[in-house]
Amino acid sequence: MKKIGMVLLIIAGVVIVLGGMVIAGLNKPVILDEQVNNTWAQVENQLQRRVDLIPNLVSTVKGYMEHERGTFEKITELRSQWAKAGSAQEKMQTANAITETLSKILMVAENYPELKANENFLSLQAQLEGTENRIAVERMRYNDAVKIFNAYQRTIFGSVFCSLRGLGQPRVYFKAVEGAKEVPKVVF
Repeated sequence: MKKIGMVLLIIAGVVIVLGGMVIAGLNKPVILDEQVNNTWAQVENQLQRRVDLIPNLVSTVKGYMEHERGTFEKITELRSQWAKAGSAQEKMQTANAITETLSKILMVAENYPELKANENFLSLQAQLEGTENRIAVERMRYNDAVKIFNAYQRTIFGSVFCSLRGLGQPRVYFKAVEGAKEVPKVVF
């Protein structure tokens, strides 16, 4: 009788341990997915901050650079695209286009000494530079979370648990646009 009790106790222990491992395995993809979602939300927060600053920058700079109307129209168009973007991929593309266009505005400003001396412009420029740094940090954190999720998803048990939880697709990295390494050219 003691042997049967001991065997049942061992079987129950094994079942509990295996059950705990399965539950932990099923929870891990959800936790990693939520980490990716959280870091993406932080990227969006910083991108939204930038989009909110753009009208202030544009109105400050506009008076000095009336002939650069095309750049301002592009900023306005991209700001609207950001608001309409539905997927993370669309937001990434729009954010990269905004980054490229803003860098052109800041470079053009160097050719206008009175603009560079304007306190409003200097303040906005500092805020935009700070925002760009925040965006870079949040993009890095997002990409780190995507790396962890995608790596786990590619493991043997990770792929099984991710599929069971409906998280079988790898997440997309936030990549720089083509030509981002090139210095923008400002032509008058």
